[in-house]
Amino acid sequence: MYAIVEIAGQQFKVAKDQKVFVNRLQEKEGSNVNFDNILLMDDGKITVGAPAIKGAVVTAKVLNHLKGDKVIVFKKKRRKGYRVKNGHRQFLTEIQIESISAKTPAKKATVKKEETVAEAKKPVAKKEAAPKKVEAKKPAPKKTAAPKKVEAKKPAPKKTAAKKVEAKKESPKK
Repeated sequence: MYAIVEIAGQQFKVAKDQKVFVNRLQEKEGSNVNFDNILLMDDGKITVGAPAIKGAVVTAKVLNHLKGDKVIVFKKKRRKGYRVKNGHRQFLTEIQIESISAKTPAKKATVKKEETVAEAKKPVAKKEAAPKKVEAKKPAPKKTAAPKKVEAKKPAPKKTAAKKVEAKKESPKK
């Protein structure tokens, strides 16, 4: 029998009597912890939650609090003289899974169905008609002007070779 449980924002596959390292929990060493956010459970048949299985609980015992292995973070940009070295040790909690149980309230579910059927058969009182809202007058749509006609421009007359020569002779040279 195993279950997939969300513990401290991470998902773990756990089985009975398994030891698991999780992110630091607030509980004291030796205390029991219940996790009710079970996403999947396998006890002969697989049960998938949507998003979690209602009534299912995983019970665990907190064994101790510790720090994880040191992780070195080294950053470097070549030819720039930039080097940074940092270390990190994650705070962890070691827990041991004691039990996985699926308590599904079958009787409560049937009672709720009967109540909803009875409520559905009751006649629904009609609501009084709400007063109609008076709509403000909208301004008349603006009239668009007819598009202006664009006159084709006539190309300027080209100067002939004779006129160019005359223009050059007339211009004074300095």
